[in-house]
Amino acid sequence: MIVGRMASYVAKQALLGNTIHIFNCEQAIITGTPKSVQEDYWLRKKDIGQPQTGPFLSKLPDRFVRRIIRGMLSHRKAKGKNAYRRIMCYIGVPSQFTGTKMEQLSWASGAKLTTTKVQTIGTVCKTLGWQQ
Repeated sequence: MIVGRMASYVAKQALLGNTIHIFNCEQAIITGTPKSVQEDYWLRKKDIGQPQTGPFLSKLPDRFVRRIIRGMLSHRKAKGKNAYRRIMCYIGVPSQFTGTKMEQLSWASGAKLTTTKVQTIGTVCKTLGWQQ
């Protein structure tokens, strides 16, 4: 799925009080040329704050996606903070959720994109230094 569309839906559902579990975060996609997307996050990593004190950009795909969702919530207020706690992201599918029914958002799917300029969250995180 396209990570921005998925994140906006997840943020709205969490604000309504639903608990959300997101699986296979490393397979979510970002649109744009791979070079521009990687350069954008690489520069963010180097230019944000002081290298020793942060803020830090996560290398793990699950935390990376969760941070994108946090940007769509008012995470400093009580309502947004509680909504953010109801969102959980995972790399792959944990064994405790293997038999459960999973919902896929068809309107947020990357299969309908007309452009071939896409990149997965996993490759962006590998650029930042994630090691599987």
